[in-house]
Amino acid sequence: MGYRVAVVGATGNVGRELLAILAERQFPADEVVALASERSVGREVSFGEDQVLKVLDLESFDFHGTHVVLSSPGAKISARFAPRAAAAGAVVIDNTSHFRMEPDVPLVVPEVNPAAIAGYRKRGIIANPNCSTIQMVVALKPLHDLARIRRVVVATYQSVSGAGKAAMDELFDQTRGIYVNEPASKYREKFTKQIAFNVIPHIDRFMDDGATKEEWKMAVETRKILDPDIQVSATCVRVPVFVGHAEAVNVEFDQPIDEDSARAALRAAPGVSVVDQRADEGYVTPAECAGEDPVYVSRIRRDPTRANALNLWVVADNLRKGAALNAVQIAEELVREHMPVPA
Repeated sequence: MGYRVAVVGATGNVGRELLAILAERQFPADEVVALASERSVGREVSFGEDQVLKVLDLESFDFHGTHVVLSSPGAKISARFAPRAAAAGAVVIDNTSHFRMEPDVPLVVPEVNPAAIAGYRKRGIIANPNCSTIQMVVALKPLHDLARIRRVVVATYQSVSGAGKAAMDELFDQTRGIYVNEPASKYREKFTKQIAFNVIPHIDRFMDDGATKEEWKMAVETRKILDPDIQVSATCVRVPVFVGHAEAVNVEFDQPIDEDSARAALRAAPGVSVVDQRADEGYVTPAECAGEDPVYVSRIRRDPTRANALNLWVVADNLRKGAALNAVQIAEELVREHMPVPA
């Protein structure tokens, strides 16, 4: 026997990746159900190379008998349906922002804090972190184990797929329109400014202190996942890239750390691939990471302006490790360590 798995938000960017990765990694599921809003009912989505699933209505779906729910429908929808699924006996792995900072909901990156998964018993919900937080803490964990991290300053370069399919369409339409002399404003709906041939230092809403919600998320989530004493200063920027987030990360430690030791620790860490040659093409960009699972770390070097500090360039596919892959890895750890195969 295997598990019954439901994928909520199955027609979205992350939902499709969830289905693809479940099939790729041969998750031990006897049945996979695709769920979405009423307007998507009856649509077909791929599950692996050979199977096609018909989308069912989330509103009327009965979660009894479902073991694991992988949820990525948007925060407001998750707020309503995740508790309902958990009350029916399922464990919900939620990819939205709604539950992340609730103290009785574990926030998990399996390479960093897998033991936190056990906390699912309190509410039946596990939160998947923000995409940019995930790739950063995967890179920070082996360094924190080597020489305790005091402070992180990060600037992100986030692809438009993090804002959904409509955002990807907006970048495509604006880019095409510019070449035929159409105003970019004709296609501006998702972003506050033109995204084609531009960068926008604004992701999510502004908060009272001048930070955006995305920047706040990176700070508070890093502390919840890795260490409550780490200080994080983030500037989050949307860039005209379809898939793949990049981050320039400055890390300050409590004690001396050299480049070679850092490089060795990163190479030995699960989920990390070090590509760090001080030569042309000796680093990874979003174009190379799209469709790949690792978090890539490049440009490892000492910061000459600060004692005990290093600079890193961190890149990952935000739809895979930044979202769907991390959720499936949580599910794998959940069933391996905490949920025996159903009888």
